[in-house]
Amino acid sequence: MLEVGQEAPKFSLPDENGTIISLDDFKGKKLVLYFYPKDSTPGCTTEAKDFTALIPEFDKAGAVVLGASKDSIKRHQNFIAKQNLGLSLLSDEEGVLCEAYGVWVMKKLYGREYMGIQRATFLIDEVGIIQHIWRKVKVKGHAQQVLETINSA
Repeated sequence: MLEVGQEAPKFSLPDENGTIISLDDFKGKKLVLYFYPKDSTPGCTTEAKDFTALIPEFDKAGAVVLGASKDSIKRHQNFIAKQNLGLSLLSDEEGVLCEAYGVWVMKKLYGREYMGIQRATFLIDEVGIIQHIWRKVKVKGHAQQVLETINSA
């Protein structure tokens, strides 16, 4: 289980355009890496739109917001276009990133257990150290809470 103060696990994955994005690309900037279960579902749509609405504020704070799920590049493209999102989404189809960050977990819905992505957000500083972790995120107000945490640091 990752903890604050640890080095963030390195990654290199395609975004919605197929461009390979790596943790090292964000040296010198803060990175908000948020994990969500599935494109185009109500909670995930709300969360992505909330982060998009605050992108100018994150930019002012020197932070980049990056979403990640196991959806394909094509699904990400459709999600971004349909919802007019202003952020990049990593495609982690193999689940390597989800495993590395400990968000691929056993979930329970209506008594049925299954593996899925735990909604979680990691704030990674300019040198790749985890500064804050939000686990089991509640969507409402979360993007604002992340921004306030960055601004109060």
